[in-house]
Amino acid sequence: MQAPASKSSMQRACAAALLHPGETILLNPGHSNDDLAALDVITKLGATAHMQSDHTLLIQSRGVHPQSTTIHCGESGLGIRMFTPIAALSNLSLTITGSGSLVTRPMDFFDQILPQLGVAIHSQQGKLPLQIQGPLQPAPITVDGSLSSQFLTGLLMAFGAAAKEEVMITVDNLASKPYIDLTLDVMRHFGRNVRHIDHRFFYIAPAEQAPPYHISYTVEGDWSSVSFLLVAGAIAGSVRINGISQSSSQADKAMLHALKDAGAILETGRDFVEVKAGELKSFHFDATHCPDLFPPLVALASCCAGTTVVKGISRLAHKESNRALTLQKEFTKLGVDIQLSGDDMLITGAHELRGAEVHSHHDHRIAMACAVAALRAEQSVEIEVAEAINKSYPDFYRHLTALGADINIDEQ
Repeated sequence: MQAPASKSSMQRACAAALLHPGETILLNPGHSNDDLAALDVITKLGATAHMQSDHTLLIQSRGVHPQSTTIHCGESGLGIRMFTPIAALSNLSLTITGSGSLVTRPMDFFDQILPQLGVAIHSQQGKLPLQIQGPLQPAPITVDGSLSSQFLTGLLMAFGAAAKEEVMITVDNLASKPYIDLTLDVMRHFGRNVRHIDHRFFYIAPAEQAPPYHISYTVEGDWSSVSFLLVAGAIAGSVRINGISQSSSQADKAMLHALKDAGAILETGRDFVEVKAGELKSFHFDATHCPDLFPPLVALASCCAGTTVVKGISRLAHKESNRALTLQKEFTKLGVDIQLSGDDMLITGAHELRGAEVHSHHDHRIAMACAVAALRAEQSVEIEVAEAINKSYPDFYRHLTALGADINIDEQ
């Protein structure tokens, strides 16, 4: 089975293509809701995007030249945090907004940082919508990276496009460092000059030479989405996923360590992973820098003998749902005991899960975790708001069915 496109890679590539004065060809473009929202944003900010007959995506841009005064980022946390500083490169007054859980997520980072960069901003007490007016002027600043690395991604992208001389961003308590590595990989591919010392001091300089007019970028396979399929293989049979790079900077590649520690049988190559069921046992895992792995980790731990400990629940409060509480609530219905203790989640596996009615809480990863866990349930599991998967992995149920799962989708 071929890995789906990474929305982390796709959205960053869209932003880089917007900031690239020329043509970009995206190979293996994604089509999740978050990907489509990113394409809508860059067209609102002045780019054009056309799908080609060979299923590549052609993006043409002259930089940030807004065609609309309202920029809607859908439900994408990365989108709102990355594109706000990029949109602020314009001198127009713009409204940045979103929908779903985004309207409740804290955005006061921008209230604190953007005025230091010459950008006027007004938020709703740290929430959306944001009214901003630039242009953003790169300057030495210190930022708190503990809430999300996505804010830093936006600043790095914007600084890379606007820096006239080398400028430094100092970052305290950076979370999810691998995601910043992915950002830097994309920026370098597009000719942006960035270096860092220990993920604390980031130096952004003007490009040493003009980038080529035509740039081609291949969107990576998505370790976040693939993690659910790999767990399915570990608990219910076997699976081989192609098109997934072992050299990727994606944080969720760490899922392989959890699977190995749990006793799954792994075979890996340069661009594939194969997982077979083994005698699964409890494990310990630190998900502080890869919090999106919590849902597939819980699905895996639910089928392991003993009590698994996963660290990092402090990173889960401001996702599409409060994932620590949501996972606890929904997996309890399946007969799995989950305890929250400080920054740790303790999951005691069940030999056989119960059938039940569960709810995704409009969270794509909760829906996928419940669907994968259902492969070991004694009776059917019904998932309410199952279509939440469209946010990141619209082909998930089709792919899970291709692996042998019995899935009935109510189209009503």
